Amino acid sequence: MKKIILSVAVLAGLTLTTAIAQKVACKIKGSDTVLPLSQKEAETFNKKTGSSVSVTGGGSGVGLSALLSGTTDIAQSSRSMKMDEKIKLKDAGKAYKEVTIALDALAVIVNPGNKVSQLTREQLEGIFTGKITNWKEVGGDDLKIIVYSRETSSGTYEFFKEHVMNKKNFAPSALLMPATGAIVQSVSQTAGAIGYVGLAYVEKNVKALKVSYDKGKTYVAPSVATAKDKSYPITRPLFYYYTTDVESKIKPYVDFVLSAEGQKIVLDEGYVPVK
Repeated sequence: MKKIILSVAVLAGLTLTTAIAQKVACKIKGSDTVLPLSQKEAETFNKKTGSSVSVTGGGSGVGLSALLSGTTDIAQSSRSMKMDEKIKLKDAGKAYKEVTIALDALAVIVNPGNKVSQLTREQLEGIFTGKITNWKEVGGDDLKIIVYSRETSSGTYEFFKEHVMNKKNFAPSALLMPATGAIVQSVSQTAGAIGYVGLAYVEKNVKALKVSYDKGKTYVAPSVATAKDKSYPITRPLFYYYTTDVESKIKPYVDFVLSAEGQKIVLDEGYVPVK
């Protein structure tokens, strides 16, 4: 009996190895938040299997539009698919699947020279809608606030607007940036700047703020640990979307991302594993 069990286990291992080793040629497009993760996953998978998985950014909306037009195999997204996007896929006769590949803490960042280290959700709403325009209004120096935001095609823009700003509009003066890296660079170089980025983009040249969602009773800093235990209030899932007609082609890659090795990459790159 032990020999039979051992044989089955060996066979299962070989089957898994074969699946992982299968060469994949596919395109991934979309979220800038997911971009560094997908690039590292694809790089590792390509080296292991001789595959050609290519990754580009542009924003969640761009990726989902490409999925609808058939110009990408996988749309990477930092937000859930909208109802109108679901309807368009349905009308096109395309069934799809949603896979959560990681979690992310959405960090609010300021210039390192800013003495403000924490804000409430209400203060963030005031700043990003333009009602609060000077740092002295929230305990900082007498300095004009410069708001940086992602552009409207970004899933991060959508998520921040819905979950931090209570669906209110951004201030007309907000500077919309085409990529997350551009926000990090601008905030690091501008004394009164504030912006928001995925946790993996937080570097030493910017400062991540602690955030309170209970009107100032408790403030929590964004980190892998606080995102994992859900104590940090601005935590979100990150997705892959693909149509079922390409599932057999891309499955080895998706399986790799969800494997122990793939999820270790998630952690190493500054995201939160889902497994």
